[in-house]
Amino acid sequence: MRTDMQKLLQECSFQTARSSGSGGQNVNKVETKVILLFDINRSQQLTDEQKQLLLVRVKNRISGEGVLMLSYDRERSQMMNRKKVISQFEKLLRSALKPVKPRKKTKPTAASVRKRLEKKKQIGEKKKRRSAPYGS
Repeated sequence: MRTDMQKLLQECSFQTARSSGSGGQNVNKVETKVILLFDINRSQQLTDEQKQLLLVRVKNRISGEGVLMLSYDRERSQMMNRKKVISQFEKLLRSALKPVKPRKKTKPTAASVRKRLEKKKQIGEKKKRRSAPYGS
């Protein structure tokens, strides 16, 4: 997956912008915020199935044109923000493309079955006691 990730990163484009928050005297001069753009539909590294999975699983981060957008601006340097947004992208792809494990059916335990039946009997007895006796 590592070489695939390198190839996927080559398909990404990066933009920079002025970051909000800390930065001292550089805050209004230096563009430290990094925005990663990844066009899912144009990717040659992903299969059609993987593209569909991404479009469904991370739809809240995808624009109308099918471009995945991630940004990071917490660090003061552009290089650190770039590293962080790349690791964010890798984590997002790994989690979105991870296959879903099928649910294993489990049987109820003997104790839970016994408890349920006892409770059922108690409720039945309670309802029987409510009714008027025959012949009154």
